[in-house]
Amino acid sequence: MISKLFEAGGVVMWPLLMCSVLTIGLTIERVRFWLLLSRQQRLVREVFNLYRLNNVVSAINKVRQNANLPIMRIFLSALELEKPTPEKFRLALESEAQAEIPRLRRFNNIFESIVGLGPLLGLLGTILGLIRSFQGLNIGDVGGTKTTAVTAGISEALFATACGMIVAILALIAANTFRSLFEHQMAKIQEYGGHLEILYRDRIEGEGEKAYASTL
Repeated sequence: MISKLFEAGGVVMWPLLMCSVLTIGLTIERVRFWLLLSRQQRLVREVFNLYRLNNVVSAINKVRQNANLPIMRIFLSALELEKPTPEKFRLALESEAQAEIPRLRRFNNIFESIVGLGPLLGLLGTILGLIRSFQGLNIGDVGGTKTTAVTAGISEALFATACGMIVAILALIAANTFRSLFEHQMAKIQEYGGHLEILYRDRIEGEGEKAYASTL
């Protein structure tokens, strides 16, 4: 049955099959990626606690141990600077955050392309199936056996459109889900980066006050 419907859809069923496999494969990869990022909040809290207690070396080591996470790579770019000014510290955070965007948005363009391509391929398959069906119809044979065959051919040809729509819907759900996760992650990066900058400013201001007090 499946082989018949696949044959009725025509040659476009092959690219549709490839699109569906690609959608499923990339979705699995992205789900694993975002599940990995789910532990960021706990690690960020630990880094902040260490940094707040002026245990900077331990904070940096904690960040280095988890450098496979985007937020940790962002922190590391600023924490590894040698006595930066607050402005340089902030610029390092912002620059690395921009560098992480392509990794966070990975495959989004592919999902969006499949969303647009799936229905078009399905429609093309249906049109080709209809052309193939009507080629065997004689005008004088209305109501005959060939008309029945044409009707069956039309219903089978519509299978290509249905497949195209299903593939596009799956890709659309994946694209919207990962886009939402990306926007949430960018908001968290800004929040965590701003908090780390505040802690850094408090630390250097405290060191400045201690240095001033020691001169008195």
